[in-house]
Amino acid sequence: MTPTADLPTEGPTVAESAADGAAAVLAGLPRVVDLLAARAEEHDRDATFPYQGIEALHESGLLTLTVGQRYGGPGGTLTDTVKVLAGLGRGDASVAVLAAFTLLAHAEQARTGNWPAAWYRRLLAESRRGPALVNALRAEPGGAGGLPATVARRNGANWSLSGRKTFCAGAEALAWLAVWARTDEPVPRTGLFLVRGDSPGIEVDPVWDQLGLRASASHDVQLDGVEVAADAVVGLAEPDGRRADEERIGAAWHDLALCAVSLGVARSALDWLVRFLRQRTPANLTEPLATLPRYRSALGEMASSLIGAEELVAGLAAGIDRGDPAAVDRAGAVQLLANRAATAVVQQAVALTGNPGLSRRHPLERYLRDVLTGRMHFPPEEAVLEDVCRSALG
Repeated sequence: MTPTADLPTEGPTVAESAADGAAAVLAGLPRVVDLLAARAEEHDRDATFPYQGIEALHESGLLTLTVGQRYGGPGGTLTDTVKVLAGLGRGDASVAVLAAFTLLAHAEQARTGNWPAAWYRRLLAESRRGPALVNALRAEPGGAGGLPATVARRNGANWSLSGRKTFCAGAEALAWLAVWARTDEPVPRTGLFLVRGDSPGIEVDPVWDQLGLRASASHDVQLDGVEVAADAVVGLAEPDGRRADEERIGAAWHDLALCAVSLGVARSALDWLVRFLRQRTPANLTEPLATLPRYRSALGEMASSLIGAEELVAGLAAGIDRGDPAAVDRAGAVQLLANRAATAVVQQAVALTGNPGLSRRHPLERYLRDVLTGRMHFPPEEAVLEDVCRSALG
């Protein structure tokens, strides 16, 4: 991918060329998945950052798949995105999560053009030279609700940014941070302040020590008087409690992209279970476990559930790509169902295999930890169910 322009281009030839570009990038996915899988256990065990895997994403073009056509990119769709992230989730869920946030940032820019042109051109230039990870930092130690505690104060013509963000995936390797903050004005405004990852005043606090996604480096980030240019701000406005259409679309992209990672993890768990059942012959049997009706029935149930979840996510992604507003509204419910299915498949795989499934010698216990930890990227189930209930009641 060589993003060289920021001027709109039109016509079927351009669209066809972009589709061909996305297809060419997707063709390299299997090789990258294999590479990630080969190092996943090591990075999980040592909680080390997967620099080699991120470099492979960059070299294959997968990290910039969603750069818009008007910027010279492939213009990858949500359908493309969930396919890629499900694949990466099969290799290493931590790398998939890191890729997801960068792909979502480029996709949002393709839809809205929110980043000021000069700053996005800089990001694209860095993306040509090497991996340029991006993440929007919103979560704070105090939890969600109300105005952010992170404050932007006027410093001459620019802004001075101070605060602490938590659960910052890729913290130690981010090229750009889009930091959600409020101004210190009498009537506060909120927006995303664009910060270069190596800016003075940024300190990464290595507190990430979770059960799963251990290589995602989702540490805390402390900002102390970080200078932000006056024009390096996205969406600075007074909060009014309304959720614009673009915010709903962005949330739908986020939900389907991240639950695709979980589905990829579940698919790897199912693949491992199949191999285990084919090879495992207990001492009191003469045939492998795969020949026993109980195991065959359970495997059929799990495979059916996973296929259904995969098709549900892919179908809804295609609907959102077509611009169907009903599909956007259903994304929360779909991610909930898909994540439940993914979690249930991995848990059932562990139950069927017993002690071997929980051994660190096998990857199944890692899949379980990763799929459980992935829940942090979604709203609580009760919040999603309340939204669906409210919609159902009209």
